[in-house]
Amino acid sequence: MSKKIKILLVDDEPDILEFMEYNLIKEGYDVILGKNGKEAVDLARLEKPDLIILDIMMPVMDGIEACRQIRNTPGLKDVLIAFLTARNEDYSQIAGFDVGADDYIGKPIKPRVMLSRIKALLRRLNGVHSEVTTKIGGIEIDREKYLAFRDGNAISFPRKEFELLALLTSKPGKVFTRDDILARVWGNDVVVGDRTIDVHIRKIREKLGDESIKTVKGIGYKFDI
Repeated sequence: MSKKIKILLVDDEPDILEFMEYNLIKEGYDVILGKNGKEAVDLARLEKPDLIILDIMMPVMDGIEACRQIRNTPGLKDVLIAFLTARNEDYSQIAGFDVGADDYIGKPIKPRVMLSRIKALLRRLNGVHSEVTTKIGGIEIDREKYLAFRDGNAISFPRKEFELLALLTSKPGKVFTRDDILARVWGNDVVVGDRTIDVHIRKIREKLGDESIKTVKGIGYKFDI
């Protein structure tokens, strides 16, 4: 029998926990519950879940700090993490992606959207790339390790930054529009603004240098050798 997917669900609102737990168990997931950010960190370290779903505004420790501590825990650096955020909390989404979140699920929560987002995230656990590494000029992209190497020096990226870099380097010279980037990195049903892309591009440039990723004004971005 195949192993059940384990999901850690953390929110300080009992009604949301109960509602999400019911829908996730009905889909066959093993669900662990927490009520604040500290519990999220402790349970993540103890249970080693496949996916963590975190509210942002929580007592004791907020979701942003919990995510940061989880990402800094050996063995949990690559665990999938999604935040629960209200639709108007653009600042929360940016902050969440900055500390390494993989996605967010908007409130009010719609079961079908939530389950679709979770299934899309979990597909990465079994995802297989036909080419594990790509070499472009002095840069090597290792898709298995989520690392880039520049002149032999390893550079680590949060998941979304890496996926954006991997997309741009998959076809050097090709201009990827903003809509294309949003669809392929964040998903068609994810509502994020241009600022989200710009923040991620800025952080990649800080690590790789400004010369590799070019802005095509009014259209998007491309990777040049």
